[in-house]
Amino acid sequence: MLFTSYSFLLFLVVLFVVYYLIPKRFQWILLLVASYIFYSFVGLKFMVYILATTISTYLISRIISNIQIKQADYFKNNKGTIDKEDLKKYKANMKSQQKRWMATCLLINFGILAVLKYTDFSISNINFVIHLFNPEREFSYLNLAIPLGISFYTFQSMGYLIDIYREKYSYEKNIFKFGLFISYFPQLIQGPISRFDDLKKTMFEEHSYNQRSISLGFQRVLWGFFKKLVIADRLLVAVKTIVGSPDEYTGVYVLLGMLFYGIELYTDFSGGIDITIGISEMLGINLKENFNRPFFSKSIAEYWRRWHITLGTWFKDYMFYPISISKPVLKLAKKSRERFGNSFGKRVPVYISTIVIWFTTGIWHGAAWNFAVWGLLNAVIILASHECTPLYTRFHTKFHVEHTFSFRLFQVARTFWLMAFLRTFDLYRGVGTTFKMYGSVFGDFNVSELFNGGLLNLGLSVADYIIIVLSVTVLVTVSLLQRSGGVRERLMKKPVAVRYCTNFVLFLSILIFGAYGVGYNASQFIYSQF
Repeated sequence: MLFTSYSFLLFLVVLFVVYYLIPKRFQWILLLVASYIFYSFVGLKFMVYILATTISTYLISRIISNIQIKQADYFKNNKGTIDKEDLKKYKANMKSQQKRWMATCLLINFGILAVLKYTDFSISNINFVIHLFNPEREFSYLNLAIPLGISFYTFQSMGYLIDIYREKYSYEKNIFKFGLFISYFPQLIQGPISRFDDLKKTMFEEHSYNQRSISLGFQRVLWGFFKKLVIADRLLVAVKTIVGSPDEYTGVYVLLGMLFYGIELYTDFSGGIDITIGISEMLGINLKENFNRPFFSKSIAEYWRRWHITLGTWFKDYMFYPISISKPVLKLAKKSRERFGNSFGKRVPVYISTIVIWFTTGIWHGAAWNFAVWGLLNAVIILASHECTPLYTRFHTKFHVEHTFSFRLFQVARTFWLMAFLRTFDLYRGVGTTFKMYGSVFGDFNVSELFNGGLLNLGLSVADYIIIVLSVTVLVTVSLLQRSGGVRERLMKKPVAVRYCTNFVLFLSILIFGAYGVGYNASQFIYSQF
């Protein structure tokens, strides 16, 4: 069921009506039922995977919590009666049990994800090696179907499990409430990746009809549809044309494809998040923001602090820090200090953690080497930038340009195009093809091709380009206004007529300029494939 489909809109209308008519204590139950109905539209056979994740995580988190309770009771009942050595052994035994159960759950759920998502990728690499010795022999591909949103709900559930292990909070005793946390339909497709202690504050509460929340949420949903239908799906036509014929569209077209895809990806993904957060707001549920004006970033590191924020914090909290303080890494850092000096040794944990995280991030985005290369190149640029910090400091000390508007503008433009070049690995889906396209940008660049009818051969008309330019101008303007506070909140302070006119104009823009109908097809959101 596409977010952009009429069936989904009807689904929402029915849900909202029933949600605010039924007794409030049943609201979360309705959301659970609605979430499973929504997921069943993808295919009932896929329900087994999300149910397996829900049940296994619930049961094992309960076991881990019971071990923690048992340990706390033991300390309480035997305080002052056991020596320190026995106490240390008991704690080690309890911690070992918890680790084994956590590892079991991680293995089950990441194992499901790995088998479904990476089996054919592994087979393709094995076949590549086999072909070097015997071109006529290869393993058959399994072509396993990937359940919708499996990466998102797996990461969300495993984050919960690790939090339970770390005793951040107690486990959720009601398996159905935990099931809703895992399967909540608005965020199931593309996030944001929520933490249980954040989401439970509003998800399981009783919600009365609130005109302000409904109005704010509706505006957010409209804004999301505007981004998706008016900008992203319109640009998608040109991007597909350019990428679909890499031998024909080279040089300046590659650069244009980078620009179009960067805008398309942002408006598609952030538009979907706007719809998700807006729907939740209308239901009285608060979700974390996933974007913070990423195209205003002045470095790659800053960009990733502003883009897909919940995924970045997940990797930081559950992978980066644990890896950097793990015994093998600390042991390697110690040896590096002894052999290469203290300065190098200090860098080892950061370097290893950064490279592992970005390789994992790349593979998370897709089971292909182009995604792995994309992730590793991000790591290289971030680490290189970090190493160049002393040079940057000396440069700014000498020339005093750091706080000038022109230099900040240069930094923003530099970051955008660096990300655009890196993102080309996602665009062409092939490492060799991507590097070939890079070469054409520098060796076959002819801007005049665009203005000799080339732009009109990409599937877009003059009217489409005008709509794109105006829509992106609106997008940038809104982003600039957000620097001094939320636009919706300020709009709420305006007279009712102004608010309704704004909503009506936005709705009319979607209705008139949305990229659907003849020649267009409202597509699934890009991040749903991850």
